[in-house]
Amino acid sequence: MQEIWLKLQDWIDQYPWLEMLNSLAILCLVAAVAYLITKKVVVVGIRKLLARVSWIKNSAGFQKHSVIRRIANIVPALVIINGIGTVPHLSEKVVQLVQMLSQAWIFVTMALAISDFLNIFNLSYQTNPKSANKPIKGYLQLIKLIVYIVCGLMIIGTFLKKDVFTLLAGFGAMAAVLMLVFQNTILSLVASVQISSYDMIRIGDWIEMPSLGADGTVIDIALHTVTVQNFDKTYTVVPTNKLVTDTFKNWRGMTDLGRRRIKRAFYVDQSSVHFLSDDDIARLKNFLLLETYIDKKSHELAEWNSSIKDLFNQRRMTNLGTFRAYMLLYLQKHDGIAQDQTLLVRQLQPTAQGLPLELYCFTNTTAWVAYEDIQSDIFDHLFAIISEFGLRAYQAPSGADFQNIQLERQELHAPELAQKQAKNTENT
Repeated sequence: MQEIWLKLQDWIDQYPWLEMLNSLAILCLVAAVAYLITKKVVVVGIRKLLARVSWIKNSAGFQKHSVIRRIANIVPALVIINGIGTVPHLSEKVVQLVQMLSQAWIFVTMALAISDFLNIFNLSYQTNPKSANKPIKGYLQLIKLIVYIVCGLMIIGTFLKKDVFTLLAGFGAMAAVLMLVFQNTILSLVASVQISSYDMIRIGDWIEMPSLGADGTVIDIALHTVTVQNFDKTYTVVPTNKLVTDTFKNWRGMTDLGRRRIKRAFYVDQSSVHFLSDDDIARLKNFLLLETYIDKKSHELAEWNSSIKDLFNQRRMTNLGTFRAYMLLYLQKHDGIAQDQTLLVRQLQPTAQGLPLELYCFTNTTAWVAYEDIQSDIFDHLFAIISEFGLRAYQAPSGADFQNIQLERQELHAPELAQKQAKNTENT
């Protein structure tokens, strides 16, 4: 047996490359075994221990990311770094190259592990109710960027055989170039600090930024961008610094108050405005909302007009003023209108499209569908009841209106046309 082993060894000595391949195969096998043991035994054991902690087990970051698994990838690189020097017949340059590549792999793995840890930290922080007010994703992205830069410098330093601080000193001359390259990052960082300090926006805020086409809910705040989901389900990505330099509207105050404003004008045909007769007053008094108002107004006008005999100088009730009072009383009795906020009905400047009566009030909900239902219900009622006051809602004449006018003219002049045709017939 010993003779066979000696003969085999003599034969291998004749082929040094075969001995080198054997040693490399053994080194790779040892690295693979060390990796499997670390993954299947050490990592699994540590994760089971951590899973016994309830808040870690229930964490979304624990399920999605694994820092320990990342760090386990370092083990085969460490085996190769320490074992590559024992492989015979390898040149010194190849040994150094393999060791530098293994070191670079370790640096990259550590950077990715730190990145995963920051992701876990961010997911855990987002479970805090205050995270929507003070998002930290932008700051964590900046830390990741610094980690990747340091990792890149360490890799470069490993291949150049230079110290990291020596490389940083050399980069001092490139400061102006770096400022130019990272100007957006610097601007975004400053903007993120301002947004967080002044509480300008939060995740879940409804913002409106017409200059960039953003009108929806903020769903993500990162270092460089703020993502807005518009109401048409599209996404607008807004540069973070634009929220500081440009104007935008934040509807958070409306949401926090739980009230949403209605500010819409109702256009009345001015030619339909007139004084109310006694019969009109008696008829409108049957409206429950107007009974008290008409009694009070009639008493006020009677006192005012007691010393004035001239009818033209007396004050009288108008259908427009009564309708305006009815609109206000209707809003005051409406269940969907907030009575603790400003509530008024006012006349605006008359226009060629009619006399605007503007409703200014607040609904007691901010839900979009409910808000639109309340607003539509109010105007449905006003459009339907305006004729009871002898008023007309303004509407620009359409093609059908002109056609009706033409038909009315034809009917009006029909007898004259018939006479002319009869005379023409007699003459012929």
